[in-house]
Amino acid sequence: MAISCYADLLDEARAQPDPQRLLFVFTRAELPDHPSEEQRHRFEQGEGGVLTPVVCVDKAPEELSDMAALVAESGETGVDWDIVFVAALAGEDAEVRAEQQLERMVESLKMGNISQFLAFDRQGEAVDIG
Repeated sequence: MAISCYADLLDEARAQPDPQRLLFVFTRAELPDHPSEEQRHRFEQGEGGVLTPVVCVDKAPEELSDMAALVAESGETGVDWDIVFVAALAGEDAEVRAEQQLERMVESLKMGNISQFLAFDRQGEAVDIG
């Protein structure tokens, strides 16, 4: 199944035979350190920048409903975000392994390694960041 939106992700996770944990890393678009004028201009136009991890959490698919609820829950942290990256962790011990895997995920994102994760905007649409 091609995942084109957050609802597809939840459907797919719930359909798996093994227990799942969804790992979420919320990121905010920011200017890089020492930006050039061009980078600054593009960022002001809503393009470019770097995605900085600001909040992470793991959830079972059963704890989730829709993107509006996820946005509302994340709003309770008081931290703004632009793109959320998601990975799935399967198995009976997924909840136990989630924190360590979230740490690895954050480090991967900081290094710019994003290809193994799904990315969604605040409306729940899949985003291709390339």
